[in-house]
Amino acid sequence: MGIFSLMTGRAGPSGFGSASTAEQVTQGIDAANLTAIVTGGASGIGLETARVLALRKAHVIIAARNMEAANAAKQQIFKDIETARVDVLKLDLCSMNSIKAFVAHFNALDVPLNILINNAGVMFCPFQLSEDGIEMQFATNYLGHFHLTNLLLEKMKNTARTTGIEGRIVNLSSIAHHHTYEHGIRFDNINDSVGYSDKKAYGQSKLANILHANELSRQLKEEGINITANSVHPGLIMTPLMRHSPVMMRLLQLFTYLLWKNIPQGAATTCYVALHPNLKGVTGKYYLDCNEMESSALAKDAVLARKLWDFSNKLVNSASNP
Repeated sequence: MGIFSLMTGRAGPSGFGSASTAEQVTQGIDAANLTAIVTGGASGIGLETARVLALRKAHVIIAARNMEAANAAKQQIFKDIETARVDVLKLDLCSMNSIKAFVAHFNALDVPLNILINNAGVMFCPFQLSEDGIEMQFATNYLGHFHLTNLLLEKMKNTARTTGIEGRIVNLSSIAHHHTYEHGIRFDNINDSVGYSDKKAYGQSKLANILHANELSRQLKEEGINITANSVHPGLIMTPLMRHSPVMMRLLQLFTYLLWKNIPQGAATTCYVALHPNLKGVTGKYYLDCNEMESSALAKDAVLARKLWDFSNKLVNSASNP
């Protein structure tokens, strides 16, 4: 899948390509027996992902920080799909307390959990720390999802065991994972403003998303658990994530307009990896345009992935027990 395929939308081995939409890649799939959580499902490709999952009859929980936007998204889905099953729950990924509260509220619903889509994120924001004292892009894009996934994992394992249905975890990464700090992750100064780059910090968080999926995949396979974990790059899409660099993004879009996707196309790879039967048993992979792609050398580094896992657990523990 090269630049020509991106520009033309030519399908890859999966039968889909950059021009495919989320509805097209899930056509004919019945997800009526599935429950999915979509973080950041109130806007952009998260909303389209939630809508298409609901269209395929899944029970969708939109996890979002802005409850007004989340409820508006829910109503928008109901307007489009009268029989949709959608709930909204508050989740602020840069707050360990909020993540813990979200999981408690979700567990109180007493529903299974088949699919977890770690979609929410921030992009290119100026240096700032979360309420737990962690660099914001790392906290929101990666560490919050790491903690959320860990807290939900037992529910997903139980669901997979009792139903016999494969669970799927999808981490949204980015081609930006290639553009990070020299050694990938700034373990020794993750929260240091010195040397901070909003672009490299974003790339760092997206690299972490892939490393997380890969290490989680390894652990699940080792345990013999029927859950897959994969990461995806949705493509270049003009969404609310761009708000911190509007001028740069508009210029970039002007000169690379043939490579940009609309939102239905941007949600396609996520929906494909979350639902398509062709990916049954496929885990620890990275996808672009609904086709498996090579990630960076750092992203495939198993030692780095395990180091990040241990580092993340320490960060979560220190944030949860200040």
